[in-house]
Amino acid sequence: MRPEFENIPLINTGERFEIEFNGHLAFIDYREMGSQIALNHTEADLLIAGTGAAQAVVEKTLHYIEDHQKKALPFCPYVVSFVKKNPEWKRVIDERFKGYDQL
Repeated sequence: MRPEFENIPLINTGERFEIEFNGHLAFIDYREMGSQIALNHTEADLLIAGTGAAQAVVEKTLHYIEDHQKKALPFCPYVVSFVKKNPEWKRVIDERFKGYDQL
């Protein structure tokens, strides 16, 4: 994660995890189901696209999931791509997730 994102808090609205950067949002839509959190869609405002904001919100979300002893279901292709590039985060993915072996 780029240093400029380290101190930005992750906001949990109950439907999405968000960070605000330079007045704009990057977020992940999610759904919590018991011990699992389905990560459905990641998006960053066009004005902060390419800054690393989307990557930061994914990493912060995975930290949140791990800190709350939950498991992630990465339905979002961006999250799948992030985990493939950062395989240490596979520890947060539910082993029952279809496609787990491809991460």
